[in-house]
Amino acid sequence: MISISDYRQQWFGNIRGDVLAGIVVALALIPEAIAFSIIAGVDPKIGLYASFSIAVLIAFVGGRPGMISAATAATAVLMVTLVKDHGLQYLLATTVLAGLLQIGAGLLKLGRFMRYVSKSVMTGFLNALAILIFMAQLPELDLSNPGVTWLTYALVAAGLAIIYLFPRMTTAVPSPLVTIVVLTVVVVATGWDVRTVGDMGALPDTLPIFLIPQVPLTLDTLLIILPYSLAVAVVGLLESLMTQNIVDDLTDTKSSRDQECIGQGIANTATGFIGGMAGCAMIGQSIINVKSGGRGRLSAFTAGVVLLILVVGLGDLVARIPMPALVAIMIMVSIGTFSWSSIKALRVHPRSSSIVMLATVATVVYTHNLAIGVLVGVLLSGIFFAGKIAQLFRISSSLSADGRARTYVIEGQLFYGSAEDFADAFDFREALDSVTIDVSRAHIWDISSVQALDMAILKFRREGADVQLVGMNEASETIVDKLAIHDKPGAMDQLSGH
Repeated sequence: MISISDYRQQWFGNIRGDVLAGIVVALALIPEAIAFSIIAGVDPKIGLYASFSIAVLIAFVGGRPGMISAATAATAVLMVTLVKDHGLQYLLATTVLAGLLQIGAGLLKLGRFMRYVSKSVMTGFLNALAILIFMAQLPELDLSNPGVTWLTYALVAAGLAIIYLFPRMTTAVPSPLVTIVVLTVVVVATGWDVRTVGDMGALPDTLPIFLIPQVPLTLDTLLIILPYSLAVAVVGLLESLMTQNIVDDLTDTKSSRDQECIGQGIANTATGFIGGMAGCAMIGQSIINVKSGGRGRLSAFTAGVVLLILVVGLGDLVARIPMPALVAIMIMVSIGTFSWSSIKALRVHPRSSSIVMLATVATVVYTHNLAIGVLVGVLLSGIFFAGKIAQLFRISSSLSADGRARTYVIEGQLFYGSAEDFADAFDFREALDSVTIDVSRAHIWDISSVQALDMAILKFRREGADVQLVGMNEASETIVDKLAIHDKPGAMDQLSGH
């Protein structure tokens, strides 16, 4: 558990930086929350309320200070069919249940499984996300869309110039915030016809209220929402924990994965009761926050509160923010998110690592699903790792002076990936009185390796040799005693069955 002094430091250790960064994030959240609502097929206020609620709550109960959570595309796309077939109330119920599942995951300490996500998968995840962020801006740059003109390109270029050049003069104010203010003033003053935030959808004009999802409390309802809730919970936690790792690296700090799982669950559960959709951590917004100076819990809290104030109290003003300003910020995020060094590293990194990274990128970009891409990357990493471990496995043997006894020395990891090499190393037709299998330099891992060991011992016994298995460590002996059949009654009959 975190101490009270550390928790207080996470709130008030960087007040100025957190507040300014939170304002920038709030402005960037508005069009995204509206867009994600449209993706899910619900009113824009559903995504906006969700972003407010999740950002504020995660500031109190999350495990990673400085990370931004809100409504996201990753969870929105999972609820499209549910909304179409059953309506908004089932989406709210799904959000509540997804949150409860995430709390359970945190209590079961499932966050530790993130250690099995390799650096190659993380890099691929980042690169794919950078590409998706950039691709999401393309409709705002498509000249065939209403309101998009060559003036849009000029404003985006001006925005990027401010973002990258303003910090050379001063870093007292985040350059993305300056971009939003300057371009808004210019567009309003000149009356230029460009797309604005207001063109994305109507902003809510009332505060969210507590409500209970109006769904029947029956088994049929549970069977409808459970698959969606499970998918949202898994995808949300996966993206949140990946984002947590990235922010940990960016800030050179450590945070609690299990607390983050619980925090995300609490935020989603509560959000379902105020009419919001499920969300999770946002890599793009988290990077904006960190690069704008946000480090503590106050930044997420500020983002949520300012978001609500802007859309409810200052909706008319916010609606006039030109979309090119926000597009410029997101392009900056995509450029900063992409690991450019990974392109050069393709020539020097092991081929397997490069394949994993590229496969993760390709899968995410093709499916637009971060979870599927990470799953493919993790599976490939496991396959390549198993192949490397299997290559370190070897067997040597020596024959006694009288030619009647042979000792096989096993070295390395005996598991499903090396079981075939283990079986092929023995000459069962050799006329021997005794055989010794020495596993003192090996470790027996799984049922495949135990079965291969059984077959080797039984085949030698079938040929009349006395077999001794020596040198097992405690862990290997435990699994062999539990699963092996070579010393149990009827073992030779089972061999005949093969």
